[in-house]
Amino acid sequence: MTSVTTKKHPNGLDYVEIDTRFCKARIFLQGAQIDFFQPAGKAPLLWVSDADDYKPGSGIRGGIPVCWPWFGTHSNPDFPQHGFARTRLWHLSDTRIVDEAVELTFSLALSEDDKCFWPHDTQVQIHFHLTDTLKVTLVNRNLGTKTVTLTQALHTYFPIQDVHALVAKGFSGAKYIEFGEGPYAQDGDEVTFNRETDRVYTDLGPVQTLHTPEGVIEVKRENSQSAVLWNPWIDKSKWLARFNDEDYLTMVCLEAANVLEDKLVLEPGQTHELTTVIRWK
Repeated sequence: MTSVTTKKHPNGLDYVEIDTRFCKARIFLQGAQIDFFQPAGKAPLLWVSDADDYKPGSGIRGGIPVCWPWFGTHSNPDFPQHGFARTRLWHLSDTRIVDEAVELTFSLALSEDDKCFWPHDTQVQIHFHLTDTLKVTLVNRNLGTKTVTLTQALHTYFPIQDVHALVAKGFSGAKYIEFGEGPYAQDGDEVTFNRETDRVYTDLGPVQTLHTPEGVIEVKRENSQSAVLWNPWIDKSKWLARFNDEDYLTMVCLEAANVLEDKLVLEPGQTHELTTVIRWK
């Protein structure tokens, strides 16, 4: 029996709970942020720190935060890190169930305060397609008469059990910026982890895999030539908000993005869809 139900977290945040024969999932209206997705008979595919308090106004430390309409630090230091979309209330604008696959669309209406950050005539929506695979699509439409430029990311946190055993594959031929330096040419196809990793990749192929003690996670991207690979390691974990000192051992972020030379340039009337697709392989 497929169910899509709106509920309220004890700390006040509203969310949508999905329960089907394919999966269980939970998506918060704040940030249109999915924090839980578990295919039937398999382990969860998203990670959340148990230090997170799910308080209104703070993005959840885990799942898939939506970084929009800029990724990272804005040129104006007073603007919020990774944009404002992840702390705003989105509206569940469409729900469809087709052959027990659940399709949800969330829309963000910009307030007058938001227009101080983003004075452009655009529309942004996020689509979720939930079966035993999770497909998330961030849709931008330029409704105005001027070209609009933005950067964005679907900031996905993955559970990996033991970062020392993690091998990320699918990076051959790419280049990356790390800690503001580069670009560097990727050395081989694999990335392993023994220090803080904060790489912004470009010229990256559309499929990567995370080889974990629990299995292999496949991560696909569409309309994206860039991605972010991040683990804060020991020192940074000690001062990150809503993050335990040892959380770095059990998570990694691999984020579908449009950043650096892959930034999104929307002409008037143009639409762009950034998609990430994740599954246990």
